[in-house]
Amino acid sequence: MSAKIHCAILDDYQHVALSFADWSPLKERVEMQVLSEHIADETELAAAIIDAEIVIIMRERTPFSASLLARLPNLKLLITSGMRNASIDMAAAKSRGVTVCGTGSGGSAPVEMTWALILGLARHLVEENNALRHNGPWQNTVGFGLSGKRLGLIGLGKIGQKMAVIAQAFGMHVVAWSQNLTAERAAECGVDFAASKEALLATSDVVSIHLVLSERTRGLLDAADLALMKPSGLLINTSRAAIVDQPALIAALKACKIGGAGLDVFDVEPLPANHPLRTLPNVLATPHLGYVADGNYQTYFTEAVDDIEAFLAGEPVRVLS
Repeated sequence: MSAKIHCAILDDYQHVALSFADWSPLKERVEMQVLSEHIADETELAAAIIDAEIVIIMRERTPFSASLLARLPNLKLLITSGMRNASIDMAAAKSRGVTVCGTGSGGSAPVEMTWALILGLARHLVEENNALRHNGPWQNTVGFGLSGKRLGLIGLGKIGQKMAVIAQAFGMHVVAWSQNLTAERAAECGVDFAASKEALLATSDVVSIHLVLSERTRGLLDAADLALMKPSGLLINTSRAAIVDQPALIAALKACKIGGAGLDVFDVEPLPANHPLRTLPNVLATPHLGYVADGNYQTYFTEAVDDIEAFLAGEPVRVLS
C-alpha cells in the first residue's frame, strides 16, 4: 500500500476544520495535519509543513509568498477559502508547478458583521454591557439613532447592495460612491449617487467600506479624507485595512476628529498586543470575523474536500489563475 498524501490545514483557530465537512472520502489516501496556532515566522512554518503535498489556508491568515513556496518542495496543491486571495504569489506558485484552487463563499456573513459593528458603536453596546456586568452606571450613554441618518457606502458591489437594503429598512438615507460607480448604476440599486468621494465623506453619518483591495484602492482614504467626515461620523471597515491610511486613522481617532470606528480588518493580523487599536475608547474592533460563520465554514471545507478529490483524479476544479 502506498504512503498517504500529507495535507496540512493552517490557522484553524477554532479547532473546527474537520467538523465542518465530511473528510471520510479522503481517509484512505490523505493524512491530515491541523495547525490551530498561527505561525508567523516563515522558517518555523516551513519546517512544520515541509512534508505537505496539499495545504489548505483560510483566507489571508497566512500569506504564501514566493520565498515560502520555495521552502515547500513537496507542495502540489494549495487550496484557499474563497475564489480570491491576494496574499498568494500566484506567479511563484505557477512557476513551481503548484495548482491553486478556491472554494465558494457567501456574502451574508460580512454584511451581518458590518451591521453588528454599526449597531454596537451607535448604541455603545460594549460600554453599556461592561457597566451592567460590573455594577457600573445604569444608562451611561445616549445612543446614536440610525433612522433618518445617512449611510455612505464606498463600494456598491454585492455586499454594498445588501448593506443598502438593510439601511433602508432602518430608515436610513443611502448614498454610494466608488471609482467605477455611475449614477445610473446607483439608481438601479435604489440609492443616491455621490458625485465624489469627498462629498460622500462630508455628508454621511456612517461611512462603510466595501471594496476589494487593489493598487487603485490602497490608501484610498487618507488624512485629508478623514478630516472631511463629521465629528460624530462613524467609519466602518470590514473589507481590508490598507484601503484606509492606518496611521491617519489612528491619529483621527486619538484626536476624536471622528465619532468612532468599527473595524474587523487590520494591517497586521493577529493584531499585536500593544497596538493602539486595542485600547482606543472610540474603536469597536473584532478579530476579522466577517466571514467566520457556520455557513461559510461549511462551504469552505466541504469544497476543499471536493478540490482535493478532483485534483487526485487529475481534473482539478475551481483553479485560480
